[in-house]
Formats: sequence, C-alpha cells, structure tokens
Amino acid sequence: MVLPSRTDAVAVLHEHLQGEYVLRHSLATEAVLRALATHLQHDPELWSITGLLHDLDLELVGDDMSRHARETVRILRERFDYPQEGLDAILSHNGDVLDIPCRTPFEHALTAGESITGLVFATALVLPSRKLADVKSSSVAKRIKEPRFAAKVSRERIGHHNDLGLDAARFCAIAVDAMKSILPAIESSPAIEVSP
Repeated sequence: MVLPSRTDAVAVLHEHLQGEYVLRHSLATEAVLRALATHLQHDPELWSITGLLHDLDLELVGDDMSRHARETVRILRERFDYPQEGLDAILSHNGDVLDIPCRTPFEHALTAGESITGLVFATALVLPSRKLADVKSSSVAKRIKEPRFAAKVSRERIGHHNDLGLDAARFCAIAVDAMKSILPAIESSPAIEVSP
C-alpha cells in the first residue's frame, strides 16, 4: 500500500469538497493528527494525510450519515492504493453511526482529533477577538465539560483522548498548538465561521 503525496491528497480534497468550513476542518484535522502521531510516536504521514481526507465525502452524502466514511473509503480505494489502517480509521471515526468500534490508537486519534477541531473553532468564536490565535488550550479543556457549549460537538468522541493515554489538558494543548501552527491556512479571515 502506498500513501498518496500531500499534493495528490489536496487535489482530491478540492475535487470533492467546496465548503470553506469543511476545508478548514480538514486542514485542522491534518495538523492535529500529525501532532498526535508525532507525540505518540506513530507514522505522522499516514495519520496526517488520513486526517486531511477523512471527511472527503461530506458534501456527497449530505444528511445521510449512514454513507459517511464509506463513500470516503470508496473514493480512496478507487483513486489510490490506500493503506488499510487508514481506511479502518476513517470508517471507525463514524463508528457511532456505522457501529464500528475504535480498536487502535490511530482510530482513537482520528475520532478524538477530528472532533476537537470543532470545539477549538467554537471557542474562538466566543472570544472578543474571534481569532484562533487567541484561543488558550485551558479554555478548550474547560469547554469539553460544558455540554451546552457547541452542542453539536460530541464530547463522547473527544473523550477518545483517554484511550490514547492523554488527559484532557494535554490533548487540548496538542490540538490547539497544532491548529495554531497552520493559522494562515485555516484562518483566512478575521472571524472564524462555524457552520450552523
């Protein structure tokens, strides 16, 4: 199995996704997964490219979440000789709908890592500056415990950080630092807009 280059992955991403929020989310997830893989001593290329492409099918499936992840896997199989462990992580990140449990650190990382991005973006929205650059990881860790804040963000999915041996504070610090490291790519305007 051969992982696509980042250039090829970005090209496929832009073929299938047009929405600004989903593209930002994909870039943020890529950064978070790279940071988690590095911290946990796993393959940062596999984890980050999979993080970038994990939601490739969102605009294709619309509200039919029973197809989400399955369509991404289909697209990746058609386009690349994608590593099976990456495909498994993509399927398990929608495991609550597909009834596929997370079994590996990679699967737990993708589930938690892609979920925390929404909470980080939402935290930026409540700041006076409305800028991701001003988000503190301690604020995000606090918000994990506030179920009414960013109610569409699954605290259960973020909780997979425990399965990685990371407490909430460390996990949030890794995620926030990773997202801030690519600010120009994910913060194209003074205010971050989160989809309704």
